[in-house]
Amino acid sequence: MPQEIISGRPLRILHMLYERSKSMTTFSIQTRQSELAKELGITRQALNVHLRKLRDENYIRTGRGFIDITERGLRVLGLSANPTFVFIKVSPQKRSDAYDAISKLPIQRVFRVAGDMDLVIIVDRDKLDEVLRQISQIEGVEDTRSYMTIEAMK
Repeated sequence: MPQEIISGRPLRILHMLYERSKSMTTFSIQTRQSELAKELGITRQALNVHLRKLRDENYIRTGRGFIDITERGLRVLGLSANPTFVFIKVSPQKRSDAYDAISKLPIQRVFRVAGDMDLVIIVDRDKLDEVLRQISQIEGVEDTRSYMTIEAMK
């Protein structure tokens, strides 16, 4: 994908916004409000009223074709805005079954990775002890390393 080039005042404004901004964890959905309203079984106008309330309370950000759940919205859902990362090493002979078992745990995300570990999972801090207990019972898991985030710096 070619990099866009901007210059002058727009570039200075973008730099200023970036330098003053705070990195935030968001979850984004790309959808039309009409589609979301239909899925919820309500009118688009009713959905708009609810979204406005959520936006006014800083639980979401909205724009043309997207809705972001903010850190505050994540907290209301019981999710951590500063997640914990768990790196997991799995025996090659047990990977398939271990991957299936791990993907069913109460975790936010799971990634297969290359390197000295096989998986990286993102876990809510409050659920870490329980998730680690469950992982320790999965056949084939050889090692885990947990890293708690303190704050997003950039």
